[in-house]
Amino acid sequence: QLQLVESGGGSVQAGGSLRLSCAASRANVNCMGWFRQVPGKEREGVAFFYTGNGNTYYADSVKGRFTISEDNAKNTVYLQMNSLTPEDTAMYYCAVGPPRGSWYRCPLDDVGNYNYWGQGTQVTVSS
Repeated sequence: QLQLVESGGGSVQAGGSLRLSCAASRANVNCMGWFRQVPGKEREGVAFFYTGNGNTYYADSVKGRFTISEDNAKNTVYLQMNSLTPEDTAMYYCAVGPPRGSWYRCPLDDVGNYNYWGQGTQVTVSS
């Protein structure tokens, strides 16, 4: 089993920044990253980091604004979110799952690929 503990959510004004953290209970070679969800909508992949080779994957909506990184010694992945907009308001969930394909990619569009989830942390961006 793998436990994930998230932190770092909160409220911020548009244009501001937040950093989310996701700490895993043990080292693992997997895709680690974030989905987000607003009420009434499907969960959306935001950003992932493959701990096996350091490759990163971003949704188009966050490219250039969000950066995902890893502290290998702490089994922790961070999501630095800059230039936040009200459209970024959502519950953010940390997720872990295996990479896919011969290129070891982390799918952003396959919630079912991820078998470990955090409890969620709320991000609210006001205009």
